[in-house]
Amino acid sequence: MNETPHSLSSAPTLWELVVRRAELTPDRPVFLQDDRALTFGGLRDRSERVAAGLYGMGVRPGTVVAWQLPTRIETALLSFALARLGAVQTPVIPFYRDREVGFALRESKAEYFAVPGTWRGFDHTEMARRLGARGIFEAYDDAQLPDGEPSLLPAPPADGTSVRWIYWTSGTTSDPKGVLHTDRSLIAGGSCLAHALRLTAEDVGSMAFPYAHIAGPDYTVMLLLYGFPAVMFEQFALPDALEGYRKHGVTVAGGSTAFYSMFLAEQRKQPDQKVIPSLRLLAGGGAPKPPEVYHSVVREMGVQLTHGYGMTEVPMITMGDPEDTTENLATTEGRPPEGMEIRIAEGGEVRLRGEAVCQGYLDPAQTAEAFDADGFLRTGDLGVVTDSGHLILTGRLKDVIIRKGENISAKEIEDLLAAHPDVGDVAVVGLLDAERGERVCAVIEQPPGAGELTLSVVTDYLRAEGLSVHKLPEQLEIVDALPRNETLRKVLKYKLRERYSDPGTDPRPTQAR
Repeated sequence: MNETPHSLSSAPTLWELVVRRAELTPDRPVFLQDDRALTFGGLRDRSERVAAGLYGMGVRPGTVVAWQLPTRIETALLSFALARLGAVQTPVIPFYRDREVGFALRESKAEYFAVPGTWRGFDHTEMARRLGARGIFEAYDDAQLPDGEPSLLPAPPADGTSVRWIYWTSGTTSDPKGVLHTDRSLIAGGSCLAHALRLTAEDVGSMAFPYAHIAGPDYTVMLLLYGFPAVMFEQFALPDALEGYRKHGVTVAGGSTAFYSMFLAEQRKQPDQKVIPSLRLLAGGGAPKPPEVYHSVVREMGVQLTHGYGMTEVPMITMGDPEDTTENLATTEGRPPEGMEIRIAEGGEVRLRGEAVCQGYLDPAQTAEAFDADGFLRTGDLGVVTDSGHLILTGRLKDVIIRKGENISAKEIEDLLAAHPDVGDVAVVGLLDAERGERVCAVIEQPPGAGELTLSVVTDYLRAEGLSVHKLPEQLEIVDALPRNETLRKVLKYKLRERYSDPGTDPRPTQAR
């Protein structure tokens, strides 16, 4: 066989993609973790045995199986075993607890639920029992995975357009939404990511995010297309994880803006030595990237940084090209791949149509609300498309601060403050205000050794940077750490609004520590 990554991406199902890659390079590794390695051939063969074991338990094509497992080789094996059977799988982030997990189990009507037992001090099996889950089984290590004879299996699914994946939005302000994906939509997202990053079979990637996140299959499709491995990190924390990056010679790392900042912080401890000698590219998405972060990574780490735009509903929308201009890499989210249509609707909302877009939600009412009359997905993000086709995100519909009738972009202020030397990270939110409607509040996380910041220092700096007076923050909060989710470390702005909003307080400008 002499297939190219582009021809591999035409596989109708994820299982067919596994089979084709196993035939091409059976002995090359796909997953590396600590001292273990799984080859592409091993992924195919072991997944079939696990599929046979699941079949013996009663799992059939169309059976709904939920799993809440950490980023481990066994998790990938279970997931591909379910793909081999044609089951409907619903991954659940392992940090979620009773409320989110219970909701996912009820809404998906899961018949089986795979858990890691007690993991990081929390008993997932007991939680599953408490929630009344059906078909509970532990699948943390290889010995716990179901096992059977592959010859007893039915034929693998040939249709890649049926819904076989239910992913969950973060549910930060309400119940999460069950997002419906097909093998084809996941392959489309992963292949777009792979081609955009210009990776080769000689690269070594890394998974520092939960495999249960939509980025799990997105990234794995890339490995299957190009035939290179990724290092799995069950727990990602720096500096402890650096040993794994160095040991396996990782060339491509990342995750989101918070990950870039963590790598930068480690690099600054020893500026004269590359923190990961083999690293050549940081790549990610999932959260806004201030231009200063891009410039700092390139200047201080000596690697390229490409940032993209994706969401649970559409795993890959745009991606930066490593060979693009500095200006585009620093200030845009990259360009959409062929087949991804971007429409900027009235009011500036980004809307999407293409093969990587989900089929909707479990709740038909949510699906009807999410798509416009032309079949474009409403993202809730605001943006503009440049003459060169690059997308620039300018904020969220819900993240526009309306002060005295004037619209203010939180992202504009955040990008300016991110360049200040005494700012490590920043989130700008609008707080209810009796006089103004909303007032602008900047919440800042400072780096070690930073100088004191006051409201006047911040506003003087922003004035000098040319920010309009009506956009200046009226409240400053200094925090030890911004609240983040456990997946891509995205800042949870709703928690900041809850913490600092109090309509009964004096609305005059304040500063607090």
